[in-house]
Amino acid sequence: MLFPPRSLDGSPQLTLELDERGDLLPRILWAGVATPAAAAPGGYPSLFRGPGVPLLGEHAHELFTRPHLVGHRVGAPGSDAAWSTRFVVSGTDATDDRLVVRASDAAAGLDLVAEIEALPGGLLRARHTVTSTGDGSYHLTALDVVLPAADDHVEVLDLTGRHEGERTPQRHVVTDGLWLREGREGRPGLSAATLAVIGTAGFGTRTGTVLGAHVAWSGNGVLRVERSPDLGPTIGGGELLQPGEVVLEQGEQYASPWVVFGASTDGLDGLAAAFHTYQRSWPAHPAHQPVVLNVWEAVWFDHDLTRLKEIADRAARVGIERFVLDDGWFHARRDDTAGLGDWWVDPDVWPEGLTPLAEHVRSLGMQFGLWFEPEMVNPDSDLYRDHPDWILATGARVPQLHRSQLVLDLSRPEVWQHVHDHVHQVLSSAPIDYVKWDHNRELLEAGSAARGGAPAIHAQTEAFNRLLDSLRELHPDIDWESCASGGGRIDLGVLERTQRVWTSDNTDALARQHIQRWTGQLVAPEYLGAHVSSPTNHSTGRTLPLDFRAATAMFGAFGVEWDLSTASDDELDVLAEWVALHQQHRPLLHSGRLVRPQSSDRAVLLHGVVSAAGDEALLAHVQLDESASNRGTVVRVPGLVDEATYALRWVGPVDRRAVSRSVELPEGGPTEGVEVPGAVLATRGYWIPRRRPETVTLVHLGRIT
Repeated sequence: MLFPPRSLDGSPQLTLELDERGDLLPRILWAGVATPAAAAPGGYPSLFRGPGVPLLGEHAHELFTRPHLVGHRVGAPGSDAAWSTRFVVSGTDATDDRLVVRASDAAAGLDLVAEIEALPGGLLRARHTVTSTGDGSYHLTALDVVLPAADDHVEVLDLTGRHEGERTPQRHVVTDGLWLREGREGRPGLSAATLAVIGTAGFGTRTGTVLGAHVAWSGNGVLRVERSPDLGPTIGGGELLQPGEVVLEQGEQYASPWVVFGASTDGLDGLAAAFHTYQRSWPAHPAHQPVVLNVWEAVWFDHDLTRLKEIADRAARVGIERFVLDDGWFHARRDDTAGLGDWWVDPDVWPEGLTPLAEHVRSLGMQFGLWFEPEMVNPDSDLYRDHPDWILATGARVPQLHRSQLVLDLSRPEVWQHVHDHVHQVLSSAPIDYVKWDHNRELLEAGSAARGGAPAIHAQTEAFNRLLDSLRELHPDIDWESCASGGGRIDLGVLERTQRVWTSDNTDALARQHIQRWTGQLVAPEYLGAHVSSPTNHSTGRTLPLDFRAATAMFGAFGVEWDLSTASDDELDVLAEWVALHQQHRPLLHSGRLVRPQSSDRAVLLHGVVSAAGDEALLAHVQLDESASNRGTVVRVPGLVDEATYALRWVGPVDRRAVSRSVELPEGGPTEGVEVPGAVLATRGYWIPRRRPETVTLVHLGRIT
């Protein structure tokens, strides 16, 4: 059978070919984009010569690769045999968008439910649920979801990184054996793989056939690619479980996280489009992303109402729509060594509470936002002094400090309720429209005293989800941002509950070009917090032009991270023009398809968005450094309508003294105001000469016929 039989929305659809013969688990014979031309009369998109990969890979099927299910049973007669399963199908339900297979292994004392769902954008998501039906305890070690890849998928790309350098791409050739990326920080992490992509040789942003996998989970995770001498490549993932973390008694069950898969025949941009389309179908998707000013880099912990009002006045002058008060407003919080956990407004700094600032901000026509870090506690806090046992720890030993903080054990009901009620009370005390939810340390030695010190990251992640869900329900008009030392908690599990992510603590525009480019491989641009920093960036010490900083932020969730009280009138005027330019193009920027045309110059990045109908586009030519030649760069624009005609218009930088406006076709004259067919723009493109380093040139293409 083919699943799904058709796309939900007309997008290129990842399709599985399954062999259901016999009473054992179905085998997946093929996974890829099924086009009408590829479908044989029998309904199969390929002729697959081989055994296929079971829906759940088991050792009993003569699979000698890494099993998809790993566990064992203790405390029952004959339980030693439960480490190797052989599931027999008991029922299958199939609709156009959902496939459910139920199976059991009486000898192992386990039931299995395998679910696969078709999603908007052409994605599939899948998960497995196991239920213990036998005596004793079943100790689960791993439960992965895995799909086969075509034999010509011979390269793998994933991401890595560090604090202020998240999501750096890396790739390698597929060889026989197991490639495994593990995340053990209790969150996806700053070095997170984020997703794994396997594809044809040399695949790029616009070329090649690829298959990608992402684990939609905010805790520990694994991504895997494996090939053996007997079987072709496979790709998948799941949750990384610590020893003893999931122990199932009779009747208890464990559901793996959803693993989301996508495929594309036009490279990484096609895969990104599938993920972005899915995110735009969510109920919590931001219909409108306000322009933000965050005052963290402006005032740090030095909160003063008069100064903050002055910054708010200047923010309103340039068109800011949301003002966010960051860390430092709560009890005893004068630096990062104290106060975490004591979630009440500090009367020494805010004698009248936050209402005077919030009302002033709102009187200027802006929303008011507030920073929290609810999962953490400083040892120097009233909460820790009263409840030192409320932290995640393996026993009596206190974990090593990082950023002078520890992690609260939210898996304990009393801790969860305490945090929930205090955050709820603050959110109810002032007119708050937005919460920046931070998470500034890894979960080290994350055991729970409620379980004798046993690992608790799985339970902690579930508790975080419940906490955020409950607060969202109590405060339905608040928008939420996921931040974790910058981009340390970016995954589809948390993204489905939030309206924004903080892409990186590094606001340096040159670094952000790469960070935003590759975070956008998974996350739609409208979620990616992208801020205009101060002229000299505090992270890198680099001084960059305002136009370059603003044009870099233009394509994300636009914001400002700059003490505007230090900006000159001329700088404020230029910033206001950029804010207005972003607002003008925001409907396109936050709904269009991400495109990253190939650049012939290593010193130049090309990227932009094209509307779904292909009638409008906005492209950026980013000159990162000195070019090695004087040839300039041709920008070829995909996704337009070949037969349509477009007018090209130079729209940036705002400061037109900064760069020549020359934009030409390869063999023609200047194109500003010239009408150009879509087919020409896709194949010949337009030409931009060599620019000065740290320059962004923006070109708008609008359909006129």
